[in-house]
Amino acid sequence: MTPERRHWEEYVKAQGAYFESLYAGKRLPELEDIILTSPFYAYAYAMDVIKGRWIEAENIIATCWVPASYGLYLYAKNVIKGKLPTELHNRMLCFAIVEPNARHIKTYFKSKKYQ
Repeated sequence: MTPERRHWEEYVKAQGAYFESLYAGKRLPELEDIILTSPFYAYAYAMDVIKGRWIEAENIIATCWVPASYGLYLYAKNVIKGKLPTELHNRMLCFAIVEPNARHIKTYFKSKKYQ
């Protein structure tokens, strides 16, 4: 099996586990390991099912978007609804050095909600 095929199969399994939890309307811990294989579905699960912070998935969620700083911004805005935990906040500071003109980074640091 090619790496691309394996990645696609993991994505489809994570998608199915996410939708099963969403339709159940509650956390299904037995499916969380599968959901953790996909950064996007880990973010969606935290936002739509847990409706809050999912500590076990934060480092995975941080890799979801390109640039990764956008994933952190969305996690702060839509899931935590406030300042990122210290480790992720510090990672956002590093991204601010690399991408000083990125609008989502400017929004994160200018908003009192995230400070």
